[in-house]
Amino acid sequence: MEPHPLSDVAQVPVLGSRQATPSSTNLPLADERTASPEVRALFAQYRQRFGRADLPGIVLCFAANPALLRGMLEIAENLLFGESLLNRRYKEMIATYVSRQNACSYCADSHAVSFISQGGSAEMLCALQRAHLSSQLFTDAELALLQFAGKVNASSSAVTRADVEAAMLAGWTEAQVGEAVHIASLFAAFNRIANAFGLPSPYPDGLGDQA
Repeated sequence: MEPHPLSDVAQVPVLGSRQATPSSTNLPLADERTASPEVRALFAQYRQRFGRADLPGIVLCFAANPALLRGMLEIAENLLFGESLLNRRYKEMIATYVSRQNACSYCADSHAVSFISQGGSAEMLCALQRAHLSSQLFTDAELALLQFAGKVNASSSAVTRADVEAAMLAGWTEAQVGEAVHIASLFAAFNRIANAFGLPSPYPDGLGDQA
């Protein structure tokens, strides 16, 4: 089974080692040993669907509420990390950019590794992490998508129909622009949850040459 980004599992070389056990500094993570049968069943379902033995921190954040955990796992599987109107590479590109905007090292580093696994270059990753977008690295369509997603994340009340049409002029369909709204917003929700719980980067020694 293909590695799944929700699990921080994109297996590409990094200089820093990956944190073995999830931890948090602000709020406790769910403990599988004391979780309810319903939550343990969802953990088992997660392992089966995504091919992982371990449970990442972001999943444990949701486990306090079985309905929330079930819903977010379904969204992750069917929209965030599946093939839809936007492919996985574009989604990881948006996730990395938005997560860095939100100063979420947990998500930014997780999705940075996933972006590389989806064919992104180290140069592109560096640009995303530093918000230095360049037409030498990204296509006009990619730049338009990132600019739109960044505005949705940073100032959604300022988004106008003109912003949508600018993305469409760059080559995206209206439906794809609409999906970008959902992708940017959902990843931003993950950012806020990870930050509020106090999840550190899964790569405490950094990404080395990846970023």
